Amino acid sequence: MKLITRIEYRTSWGQELFMRSGDRLFRMEYTPGDIWVGTVDRLKAGQTFEYRYELHQGGVCIRTEWNSHRFIVPASGPVASSVQDFWSDVPAGLPLHSAPFRNGVFKAEPGRAWRAAGTAVPVFSLRSEKSFGVGEFNDLKALVDWAALTGQKVLQLLPVNDTTMKGTWEDSYPYNANSSFALHPQFIHLPAAGVEEDEEYVSLRNELNALPEVDYERVNNEKRRLLGKAFARTGRRVTATKAYRKFVEENASWLLPYAAFCTLRDEYGTADFTRWKATKDKAAVKAGAASDADWSAYDRASVEKYMAEHKKEIDFHCFVQYHLHCQLVEARDYAHSKGIIFKGDLPIGVSRTSADAWVNRRLFHLDSQAGAPPDAFSTEGQNWGFPTYNWEEMSKDGYSWWKDRLAKMSQYFDAFRIDHILGFFRIWEIPVSAVHGLLGHFNPAMPYSSEELARLGFDMSSGRYSEPYIDDSLIDGVFGDLADKVRSRCMKDGRLRPEYSTQRKVLEKFPVKDGEQAALREGLMHIIDNVLFVEDPRRKGMWHPRIAAQYTYSYSLLDEYRRRAFDRLYDDFFYRRHNAFWKESAMRKLPSLLSATGMLACGEDLGMIPDCVPDVMNEYQILSLEIQRMPKNPQETFADPAHYPYRSVCTTSTHDMNPIRAWWEEDRSVTARFWHEVLGGQGDAPWFCEPWICRRIVEMHLASPSMLTVLPLQDWLATDGSLRLEDPSKERINIPAIPRHYWRYRMHLTLESLLGQTGFNSALRDMILSSGRAD
Repeated sequence: MKLITRIEYRTSWGQELFMRSGDRLFRMEYTPGDIWVGTVDRLKAGQTFEYRYELHQGGVCIRTEWNSHRFIVPASGPVASSVQDFWSDVPAGLPLHSAPFRNGVFKAEPGRAWRAAGTAVPVFSLRSEKSFGVGEFNDLKALVDWAALTGQKVLQLLPVNDTTMKGTWEDSYPYNANSSFALHPQFIHLPAAGVEEDEEYVSLRNELNALPEVDYERVNNEKRRLLGKAFARTGRRVTATKAYRKFVEENASWLLPYAAFCTLRDEYGTADFTRWKATKDKAAVKAGAASDADWSAYDRASVEKYMAEHKKEIDFHCFVQYHLHCQLVEARDYAHSKGIIFKGDLPIGVSRTSADAWVNRRLFHLDSQAGAPPDAFSTEGQNWGFPTYNWEEMSKDGYSWWKDRLAKMSQYFDAFRIDHILGFFRIWEIPVSAVHGLLGHFNPAMPYSSEELARLGFDMSSGRYSEPYIDDSLIDGVFGDLADKVRSRCMKDGRLRPEYSTQRKVLEKFPVKDGEQAALREGLMHIIDNVLFVEDPRRKGMWHPRIAAQYTYSYSLLDEYRRRAFDRLYDDFFYRRHNAFWKESAMRKLPSLLSATGMLACGEDLGMIPDCVPDVMNEYQILSLEIQRMPKNPQETFADPAHYPYRSVCTTSTHDMNPIRAWWEEDRSVTARFWHEVLGGQGDAPWFCEPWICRRIVEMHLASPSMLTVLPLQDWLATDGSLRLEDPSKERINIPAIPRHYWRYRMHLTLESLLGQTGFNSALRDMILSSGRAD
């Protein structure tokens, strides 16, 4: 049957309206009266047809409807069905229509710019007298009490998903989850999950709680052991309850594959599912120590059979997730009762060795890894190791994986931070053969063809511009006394030998982190970076200019003509060529994802920001992130909080940066500028960031127009000389330049002690109250 839709929309010259259904576009016809008519043929009666409208200009989507896709189920009988639609716009003041306000947690008054204050702290960093060496969901209730006492309304957390891969401290990285849905078992409060508080438990709890930082391995190993005992004792009773059965039924789509993933991970001793293959050790298989099956590719029927054969292990993982869910929901409800919300963190990536990638391999580019171009945090760029998304494949079912992920998140959070929102416009994609982010490229992108570059003087067939340019001068300059060893061992005919041709191969050849091996490794990686163009991995003969190529040895040897030609194409590529293209890319994804839940959306829009990003964020009223030491205006050294936009979250620092005090001691020249230009200080800047300085910086942020001022717990405590940690360097949560950083920061005083700090809490409440951010 045929579907005919009509919608009134006044377009400008060159604009057209389209209907979109998944990855299909239907051109609409303009009729008098600004009525656009769309026709879709051969629809099946009783089959749901999902669609929405888009405005295009010059072949690019420049606007889309706000609401979720429209649905229609054609009835049997008529040859054609006709529908009259109306364009759905973004609601005015959208943030004030989000879940925190709609559900009555917050109350916005007409004519008043609603503003609030909050604290950012990882759950693992919390410390209470009842926790077990790491912060737990149960501790959030004491944090809520403190926030309510001081007039705060928002508690911002880092990701809380399970990251268990290796069973070592490397699993402490919260942005490398093994599931985008499962919660991390380390956050469970053991007594509430049936663990007996016997003498052994109390002794262990006291010992682990006395540590200044999280001992990730010991905490998680002990929790796993004690949960196993609790499951053996209470598992049969808990799994028979109606509440448990309902939880499993409602979450089966991700929960059961996750439980199977965890069981297979433990069986094979690795989360790398590509290694879950048949063993050649028949004796081990016969003894039950290894499997003779191949689980590297997910097959639902086979996995269901496996789960039936391993029911005890599957039930254990479901049992743990059930308790985690109940505890976080309980903390959320308690926060709501106090007028406080939790703000979650949506990581841009998922691990390549995750249940998500195992079950939904088609949704990811496993031959690539996500990262970031060079910035203030890392001169070599960042390589996060995550596979990039296959957005084209995801669009075929209306991004259902994303919608399910956000729906799960909305069960616990009323607001969320979109980690690296740029990833929805374009992602920095690095080949798996590379280690440094310098060898990445944007995806999606419009690379140059070999013919285009040839017209500019770059013959790509020669390899001069796409392969490392190596001569004796470079080898001597990079390796010094090791130069001859490199020539004889790693080079042949002026090029790197095949076994040293990629950074990943070099890393495998020289795994040692110090001494001669480290020098050889870092030098060879630097040489491999020495290219001017990177070939597109999916379109051979198409080329991306290498980021920061002007700093390479290869660039320095270009003649004047080619140097100028490269500069022109480089500037066009990175700053102009993609603006409309990336805007269309985001417009395809963000509207339906943002409208999938009622959560207040906040974007992490730091770094190399294309001009189209603020436009889209403004149109869909996504709160921006404002940081004083990372101004959006490149002409400024420090941003002025007094000029921040209302729809923004302002903060003094993030988990990737030094808190105020450590930053103050980081670079004396920068501190001096801040002292004179921002604080109006006279003479030399103080050597240390005294409490009164911290207080002035905090008050500056509280006074900003930003809807939300959310500061790290460390920076609130910095305003009190008697409470703050003595050594500010111990307050850093993450150092992005260190790929395998140990995430173990823990607040140095207990939440019970913090609640008892009457003077500090009163001063904090007065600051927040006087800023207009508290009732």
